[in-house]
Amino acid sequence: MIAKTTIINTQALDLKVKLFRGFSDRSRMSILNALRSGPLTVNEIVETTGLTQSNVSNHLGCLRCCDLVIRQQQGRFVYYQLSDERIVKLLDLADELLADVALGVNKCNSYE
Repeated sequence: MIAKTTIINTQALDLKVKLFRGFSDRSRMSILNALRSGPLTVNEIVETTGLTQSNVSNHLGCLRCCDLVIRQQQGRFVYYQLSDERIVKLLDLADELLADVALGVNKCNSYE
C-alpha cells in the first residue's frame, strides 16, 4: 500500500512540475501576463509583449497543448484567452509572493 501511494504521489508531483514548466519560460510568461486582462489576437499579443509573431504562435501552441490557453474564432479573428480563471489567481499570487521574496529570488544562482 505504501508503494502504491508513493507512486501516486510521485506522479502527482511530476505533473505539478510539468505544469510549472509551462510558466517557466519568459515568452510563455509574457503571453500569460498579456492574457490576464482578457482575450487577445496574435497581433495584439505581439504588440503587448514585443515578441515576434512566430515566437508568439509557437508558444501559444505549447500553452494550448497544455490546456492553459484556449482559442475562439470570432468572424475572421482568432482570440486567445486563459483557459481557467485560476491561472490569473496563480499569477496574482506569484506577484504577491514576489513582493516579499524578490530579493532572495533575484540573488538565487540555482535557477539560472
